[in-house]
Amino acid sequence: MTDSSDTLESTTGLEAGSSDAVDSNFGLAIVAGLGAAAVGAIIWGMVVYLTQTELGIVAIALGALVGIAVRKAGRSSDTTFGIVGACCAALGWFFGMIFCDLAVLAQQTGQQLPVVMARLGVVGSVSLVFQATQAMDLLFLAIAVWEGYKFAIRKR
Repeated sequence: MTDSSDTLESTTGLEAGSSDAVDSNFGLAIVAGLGAAAVGAIIWGMVVYLTQTELGIVAIALGALVGIAVRKAGRSSDTTFGIVGACCAALGWFFGMIFCDLAVLAQQTGQQLPVVMARLGVVGSVSLVFQATQAMDLLFLAIAVWEGYKFAIRKR
C-alpha cells in the first residue's frame, strides 16, 4: 500500500512537501481557463463586428489571456497546467472563430448579429467555421495554443 505522498508524486511529478503541491489548484485553473477563453472569444467577435476586420493578433492575445488566467488561478509550474492552458486556448480560438464568422456574415447580409446567430443555430455556426477556416487561421490557432501553454506554467 502506498501513502498519499507517493501517489501525489507519481501522478503529478511533485513532492508532497513542495510549495507547488500545496498551493496549486487544478480545478480553479480549468475554470479560469474556460472563463478567459469565453471572454476572449466574445471580445474577438466584438472586435471583428465593430472594425469589420478579422485581426489574427486577437487570437494570439486570447491565447496569452487564457494562459495567464490558468497560471494565476492554478499557481503551479507543472506542465499539466500548460496543457490546460493550451486546450482552453484552442477552445477559445474555436469559439472566437464562430463569433468572427457570424459577425462577418451579419455584415455581409446586412442583418443584426443575433438574427444571424438564431438563423444558423449551433450546427450551422460550426459548419460555417469549417467552411471559412483558411491556412492562416490555423497558424493563429497554433500560436494561440503555444501562448496558452507557455503563459500557463509558473516559473520556478
